[in-house]
Amino acid sequence: MATSTKTREFLNETGGIARFTGQLFSVTSKPPYEVREFLSQCYSIGYRSFSLIGLTGFIMGLVLTMQLRPSLVYYGVESKLPMMVGIAIVREIGPVITALIFAGKIGSSIGAELGSMKVTEQIDAMEVSGTNPYKYLVATRVLAATLMLPILTVLSDAIGLFGAYIGVNIKAVTSFRLFFTQIFQNLQYGDLTPAFIKTFLFGFAVGMVGCYKGYNSNKGTRGVGSSANSAVVLSSVIIFIIDLLVVQVTDLLGLN
Repeated sequence: MATSTKTREFLNETGGIARFTGQLFSVTSKPPYEVREFLSQCYSIGYRSFSLIGLTGFIMGLVLTMQLRPSLVYYGVESKLPMMVGIAIVREIGPVITALIFAGKIGSSIGAELGSMKVTEQIDAMEVSGTNPYKYLVATRVLAATLMLPILTVLSDAIGLFGAYIGVNIKAVTSFRLFFTQIFQNLQYGDLTPAFIKTFLFGFAVGMVGCYKGYNSNKGTRGVGSSANSAVVLSSVIIFIIDLLVVQVTDLLGLN
């Protein structure tokens, strides 16, 4: 009985997210467009997340370099360190780690914000006043998250590579130009394009799940915390699933 109940809950949750997503596409295609709110969300979601994601990217590049160096020195291929770090950050570690940090900060924020508006009946008040709350609250946040995460990922990758450069120069001396020349000479189309495309999917997933959890929050103020927490957990799981699917697709297309 417990297994069947969990299966039913999982299917209901999946169906609810699918309907919620379908409603997004139908609403965003029709005017009027909430351009001012969209730009406001881009600033809130993108700019205010940059410091945390930038710091994470720098530490990621620095630590990765320091961890890889001993192994490469042991096998006598220390000169390959910039290439390996660059490919690892740009192709996989940068997009995924940035998306997870983004899910933790933005997913929980959206879930808590909309959940609070739901339990205090502000969303119902918007409907009564003639404003479409789905278009104003959900569509703007999902689109902003979808647009901002790729930009943040590119910035995080750049800062991460700079952190890697600092890490290389802790125990050696490598010029800035030589370090980045070695990285970009070994990056290919199959490294850059899939990594960049999947960040749009990550951002869409984080925005959609956060909005879904917050918009459907219940059980009073306790439900607000539950919505924020479940938004982060579900977003993180979906990020890994999307990453796995993108890897499989790029492998089938011969882009790896």
